[in-house]
Amino acid sequence: MTGDSIATLLFLLVLLTVIGGTFFVANRPSIGQTARTLGVWFLLFVGLIVAYGLWDDVRSQFSGPQSFDETGGAITVPRQRDGHFHLTLIVNETPVRFIVDTGATDVVLSDADARRVGLNPDELPFFGQAMTANGPVDIARVTLNSVTLGSLRDENVRASVNSGAMNTSLLGMSYLNRFDTIQIQNGELTLIR
Repeated sequence: MTGDSIATLLFLLVLLTVIGGTFFVANRPSIGQTARTLGVWFLLFVGLIVAYGLWDDVRSQFSGPQSFDETGGAITVPRQRDGHFHLTLIVNETPVRFIVDTGATDVVLSDADARRVGLNPDELPFFGQAMTANGPVDIARVTLNSVTLGSLRDENVRASVNSGAMNTSLLGMSYLNRFDTIQIQNGELTLIR
């Protein structure tokens, strides 16, 4: 602590003591009632701070993982607790959960998801390479027979299978470019065709 910080702290303590002492002397006859009232206001204040801090978590808990507005042609996805947008698509007739990643060039399948949709990573040629946050990884380029999101069905979607350790597959630009509008606003991702 610097000398200025100590001086400021001492000043605030003296000021608090003077204000608190004045308040105590002025309300001495009803100090019990005053203390209860201050306690209630303190708890209300703390409750509001906690509610504000947890609002995004509460909102994402009660809003579903994805909602579709088929009539308007828009797909709206709320941001999840981890700060990402998640979508479950049907890939080769199998549900796969993705993180929407506008920084990924391709749809990138994890080893586990690739196996679930009928690809065998042990037999794929990992001739490509991609740069990730953890450095370069080998990838195998594949084409997905079908990818379905709500009532939207696409065929022959370019994708990659990642040779590195990935927990979740990524929904990259090779799929997202099929939409006319990609918009993020007020904690929601909207995709429009």
